Amino acid sequence: MMRTTPFFILALLLHSITVFPQQKLDENMYFKKLPNGLEVLVVVDNTIPMATIEIACRNGSFTETNEFNGLSHLYEHLFFKANKDYPDYQSFDKKSNELDINSNATTREEVVNYFFTLPSSNLKPGLKFMNSAIRYPKFNKEDMQMENEVVNAEFTRQESNPMFALIDANKKHMWGADYSRKNIIGNHDVILSATPSKMDSIKNKYYWPNNAVLVIVGDVKVNETFNAVDEIFSSWKASPFDPFKKWPIPEFKPILKNDYYILETDKTQVPYMLFSWHGPDTRNDIPGTYIADVFSFIVNQNGSKLKQALINSGLAQVAEVNYYTQKYTGPISLMISPNPARVKDCYEEALKQIALWDEDDYLSDLQIERAKRLLSIDAIERREVAADYAHTLSFWWASASIDYYTHYEENLNKVTRKDLLDYVKRYIKDKPYCAGLLIHKNNAVTVKPQEFFKSTN
Repeated sequence: MMRTTPFFILALLLHSITVFPQQKLDENMYFKKLPNGLEVLVVVDNTIPMATIEIACRNGSFTETNEFNGLSHLYEHLFFKANKDYPDYQSFDKKSNELDINSNATTREEVVNYFFTLPSSNLKPGLKFMNSAIRYPKFNKEDMQMENEVVNAEFTRQESNPMFALIDANKKHMWGADYSRKNIIGNHDVILSATPSKMDSIKNKYYWPNNAVLVIVGDVKVNETFNAVDEIFSSWKASPFDPFKKWPIPEFKPILKNDYYILETDKTQVPYMLFSWHGPDTRNDIPGTYIADVFSFIVNQNGSKLKQALINSGLAQVAEVNYYTQKYTGPISLMISPNPARVKDCYEEALKQIALWDEDDYLSDLQIERAKRLLSIDAIERREVAADYAHTLSFWWASASIDYYTHYEENLNKVTRKDLLDYVKRYIKDKPYCAGLLIHKNNAVTVKPQEFFKSTN
């Protein structure tokens, strides 16, 4: 239930704004859904006279077939170019400067978000500016030619990172024929050959108010903000279809057997080993996603048995378990940077530790309770910076729900030892995985990883 102050209740009566409560909202958070389906979240933070306006759509690589791979990211760049009200980049940039806007955007697998941070006194014109950008992009050929190269150059910079080859190979092995739907950066040829018609097709599929959330965080007045949103965004017509029924996201095929691969490189002397499993998601196993966070946090602590076995022993420099919450199959991973002189020993110990993860004494009661407490503190700290909080809310809106996020600490505290052991048994222990090794060519000659880094099933 949404908690409100008496003053806010009185203001609602005076201004006749319908604000629909979620099951639970923070006391400074207010929610409204427009008749066209646009969801609006207002979070009041009077710390400084600034505000962040963020609009997010359920789009990203998860909607992309091979021929569109990378175009959600390209669309993100074109958002800040010409539109109906600002017919060229120069006029768009001029207005942005007039409003003292700091703008940016991010593309993920399941959400693309665009945001302006500006003085709160410029909130209403900022909302109008956002409305122009989200509803009326022009996709000028000149803008596209420039941004095609910019995005492609960004791609090239990522490829220069020694870790890119391992991460990219891991995606291909993990997701198979649906690799494009987890590959945010995209494909060089697709990006460079993108056309205005392809951009329009993305807009016409996913850029509708009933597939979007508007998040406003900062030094704002709730009623004035909702009134401005009503005035500016209510004329945005809803989609006559559900894009995810018309173009359904395919289920990722399960890993059927252990899948090993070795990558030799001359870009880094530091070897890396990556184990990955298909984990829970927010459509099929919401409790499992909370449990995954607790488990990962525990084994990543310096005093954990995993760290003692791999780091304290000198077998590895890095050993980190990660779970990434998603609506469509969240991946679980164990990334290790082995001691270059002890790669085989490190690999064998890693397998030994994974096999122990469902043992009753692998996690202590103190570790479990400490993990839940520190994760809760971390969640609270993430709300301290208004702009970052807007990004957090839009991410959870897309990949789970606002309700999922506002109940996060509560559900963490429900996690038990049995839950943690059951999670390991369901998703990790004796389950097929992908395993990759990135190793320098010269080190590979000595280590001979092909003799041991391979499946035995």
